[in-house]
Amino acid sequence: MLNYLNSLFPVRYTVMGLCVFALLLSGFSVVAFGVGFLPLLLFSALVALGVVDLRQSKRSILRNYPIIGHIRFMLEYVRPEIRQYFIESDNESAPFSRSQRSLVYQRAKGEPDKRPFGTQLDVHAEGYEWMNHSLSPTRLASHDFRITVGPDCAQPYAMSVFNISAMSFGALSANAILALNAGAKRGGFAHDTGEGSISKHHRVHGGDLIWEVASGYFGCRNDDGTFNAEKFAANATDPQVKLVELKLSQGAKPGHGGMLPGAKVTAEIAHARGVPEGVDCISPAAHSAFSTPVEMMHFIARLRELSGGKPTGFKLCIGHPWEWFAVVKAMLSTGITPDFIVVDGAEGGTGAAPKEFTDHVGAPLQEGLLLVHNTLRGVNLRHRIKIGAAGKVVSAFDIVRLMALGADWCNSARGFMFALGCLQAQHCHTGHCPTGVTTQDPLRQQSLVVPDKAERVYNFHQETLHALKELVQAAGLAHPHEITPHHIVRRGSDHKVKSLAQLILTQLPNGALLRDDFHTLPLIFQQVWPLAQADSFALHTA
Repeated sequence: MLNYLNSLFPVRYTVMGLCVFALLLSGFSVVAFGVGFLPLLLFSALVALGVVDLRQSKRSILRNYPIIGHIRFMLEYVRPEIRQYFIESDNESAPFSRSQRSLVYQRAKGEPDKRPFGTQLDVHAEGYEWMNHSLSPTRLASHDFRITVGPDCAQPYAMSVFNISAMSFGALSANAILALNAGAKRGGFAHDTGEGSISKHHRVHGGDLIWEVASGYFGCRNDDGTFNAEKFAANATDPQVKLVELKLSQGAKPGHGGMLPGAKVTAEIAHARGVPEGVDCISPAAHSAFSTPVEMMHFIARLRELSGGKPTGFKLCIGHPWEWFAVVKAMLSTGITPDFIVVDGAEGGTGAAPKEFTDHVGAPLQEGLLLVHNTLRGVNLRHRIKIGAAGKVVSAFDIVRLMALGADWCNSARGFMFALGCLQAQHCHTGHCPTGVTTQDPLRQQSLVVPDKAERVYNFHQETLHALKELVQAAGLAHPHEITPHHIVRRGSDHKVKSLAQLILTQLPNGALLRDDFHTLPLIFQQVWPLAQADSFALHTA
């Protein structure tokens, strides 16, 4: 009964309803007794405000919480003191800092992101990082930085260095998907579908897609959950799909798998994924299409062929290093290489994951990226394989830093979620998202007005790349791919400052792992590389 009543009149409209009731009561009082003119005027104004809130398209909060939602913006107005403590206070559960979220909001809304009074960071603190600049800055004509993925493929892709990371329809609302893809279309950058496959909402605006194929083979599966080549080819050959990404694991819960409860498997989600409506949708922890690194390489080659020669690669969060080494040895033994690898850091997020997995499973992005980059250099494959990086990428400096460590491009999920209006309410798994970003509730997601939020997605991408261009110019460079570990400096625990090139080994010599001389290499290569085998993910100890 409560659910039925809530469907008729959602609780979030209670204040609006009370104001309407009070307006009617005060109107009756004026007509019947000639008193109550002041309350009549007050509640008339509040009801009028509520109507305006419901009809405006700029603020999702006000569309979902008319009248009462203004409290949030009142607190924001008297910033920074009130905002600091009530709106953007840092706490253990908040994945982003105040400055990061503010930066996204400003750029997405097209507001100036300049700040008075200098840096708000402690430049003398341990771990503080900065970028060295040049006394001879460059002047670049465009901030549309691109790299070519799969240059030897039949359909190579000129990819932006900043793209939307994997977020599935089902985890995100239909309106969120529509807005993201419309922004990607306008800005000419890529939109990763996430493992939930390609929905009809991904196709409306025609933005470039990275189709993520995970262990559930959604969009290309048989009834028993195994891979279906014909269904895969039907989707992969669509001109809108530019890359095919085989998902091995994700940073938020690597090795875990997942389940979308049947109650959340709507007709639209079931159609996109190729699963029964209303039935629990299982994402297994492991793939069934292959069981060894060699089989995985042949599967990647098969996906590339079925897609019509589109760049094909895989995404993973680094776990057991011998498994990653085994994959690389399989590349060497088969001669098959992916066109790209996306490294997902353990700091990456998801709609719902066990706390232990979120906090303590998987390698952070820096360590994972370094291992992938250096291993590929060590076997002379780095020039053939592009590397993407994902995990709390928000600002242009984040992009610069990851490129210095070996990335060719970066993906961002929560940055674009903030551009959509996400408030970090952390109700993603409940269906009660206050801004319509992560809910399938048709009323709640209506608060996310697609044209307005698509504009913000576009703005965030453009302004971030504009800031990246200014950093590249300041360093005296012509393209972000010229950034090296020598450009980034960090203050250590001993208060000494060193470049990343001095602090961490970021450039394993080309071909170093193909030689028998291991005594000069880092211990992980000395000890683990010889124990990895191309025909098994297991550690070879014999």
